[in-house]
Amino acid sequence: MSATSEDVAHSGGSAALVLLHGGGPGVDAGSNWAAVYSRFSSEFRCLAPDLLGFGTQLSAGGAGSGALRGPAAWARARAGQVLDLIDRHGLDRVDLVGNSAAGGAAALALLAEAPERIGRAVLMGGAGTGPLPRTVPFYDQPTKESMRAALARLVADEHAHPELLDDLAGHRLEQALRPGAEAAFRSMFADVADGPAPADPAKIPNPVLALHGECDRVSPVEVSQRLVARLPQGRLNVVAGAGHWIHVDRPDEFCSLIGEFLSA
Repeated sequence: MSATSEDVAHSGGSAALVLLHGGGPGVDAGSNWAAVYSRFSSEFRCLAPDLLGFGTQLSAGGAGSGALRGPAAWARARAGQVLDLIDRHGLDRVDLVGNSAAGGAAALALLAEAPERIGRAVLMGGAGTGPLPRTVPFYDQPTKESMRAALARLVADEHAHPELLDDLAGHRLEQALRPGAEAAFRSMFADVADGPAPADPAKIPNPVLALHGECDRVSPVEVSQRLVARLPQGRLNVVAGAGHWIHVDRPDEFCSLIGEFLSA
C-alpha cells in the first residue's frame, strides 16, 4: 500500500492537486487515500507523498533521528518537503488537501510560508489545531488489536467498514513497528515549550475550505469552527454522518465538495 510521491503522480486534468495524508501510527499516502485517489486522479494531476516520518520518508531529512520535535517543527519541515516536491515537478502553483494533524498542519504551514505557491486549500478534521492528545495512540500497547481499535475511532461506525479496518490494521501495524517509527511518532506530538510558533491562520490569504465530520471522535467540530473564524477566506462544511475519516465514510460527498470548491 505504501507509495512514494513519484509513484502516485498522475496526469489527469490540467490542475495540480497535492494530497497530504493524516498522522496516525503507521500511515502512508497509499493507504490513506485509497478510497478516493482514483477519482481525484481522473480530474487532477495528483501528487500524494509520504510525509516526513512515515512510509518511505520515515528517516528522510533526519526525521527519525530526533532532529525534529513538536508539532510546529514537523509541520514546517513537511511544508518544506512539499515545496521541494512541487519544484521537482516543475509546478508553479498547486491546490492542497491536508488531512488532520500531519497533512492539515503541513498545509497550514505551507500556506503561511509560501501562499503564492498555493491556489486553494482543503483542511480536514481541524488540521491539528486542537490540543495535543492526552496519550499517544497505539504505542503504549502496540498490538494488532489496539491498532484496529485506534483505526475504528476514525470512522463514524466501525461496523460499516469491517474488512477495511482489518486490512489496514495489519498493514499499519507493520509500518508502525519499523525501527525508528515509534520515536518519530512520539516526537511529533511532544509538548515543546521553546519550539517554533505554529502557523498563524489570520495571515493566510488563500481561500480555504475546512471539512469536518459531524461524528468525529478524534477532534470535535469546534476545532474547525475556531480555525475558520481566524482564516480571512475560510469556510466550514460539516459533513453529516461522517467521522474523522470523511473520505472513507462519505467518499462521494467528500470528492464532490472538494471538486466544487477547487473549481469555483
